Amino acid sequence: MSKDSNIVYIGQKPIMSYVLAVLTNFNSSGTKEVTIKARGQAISTAVDVAEIARRKFMKELGVSKISIGTEEMPPREGENRNRNVSTIEITLIR
Repeated sequence: MSKDSNIVYIGQKPIMSYVLAVLTNFNSSGTKEVTIKARGQAISTAVDVAEIARRKFMKELGVSKISIGTEEMPPREGENRNRNVSTIEITLIR
């Protein structure tokens, strides 16, 4: 499988949908590493997903890397300047 299949992008779905995606990635493909990616207001959901997966379902999971950053997004309609959006990547390992 490609490395991209081990990435879970966080959006506006319920938290448990993303927890299930993380658990499915670990169990179905036998991978050792899954990355959770989010930006903006979804960052808090990404942290919740990582913690629920680690503490409730797979106690052997650990956090290997947390990466934070900023992306520059184009302006929305009616705005003049680019806007900065925070990003996070949380890598879980078995």
